[in-house]
Amino acid sequence: IVVGNALISMYNLCGSIEDARRTFENMPEQDVISWTTMITGYALYGCGKEALELFWQMQKKCVKPNVVTFVSILKACASIKALEQGKCIHAQISEHGLDSQLYVGSSLVDMYGKCGSVVDARHVFDKMPHR
Repeated sequence: IVVGNALISMYNLCGSIEDARRTFENMPEQDVISWTTMITGYALYGCGKEALELFWQMQKKCVKPNVVTFVSILKACASIKALEQGKCIHAQISEHGLDSQLYVGSSLVDMYGKCGSVVDARHVFDKMPHR
């Protein structure tokens, strides 16, 4: 798994998202790092729809997202203005007790702002323990 994850990361950094996905798909098994690295690659290259599809697929496989997963998927939501999916992800973040994390809170504010929901962005901002 470690070598596969490193290859996915390398391909992402080189801008070869197709090679990253091929490596991901050919791995005998994936862990949360594999899924997150692939989702992050999609988010970085403006492939928000693909990132969201992979995120929901990850959940169907019972892989629990971590802070980095949530930050990356919120970036993907912001890039395609997927407000409703962003709200669903926000609910998951709250269920996991991660909304007090600075990076997660900042990503939520960014996502809501870019999706045009300034009221929600302000609400999250006001609830952040550290600003």
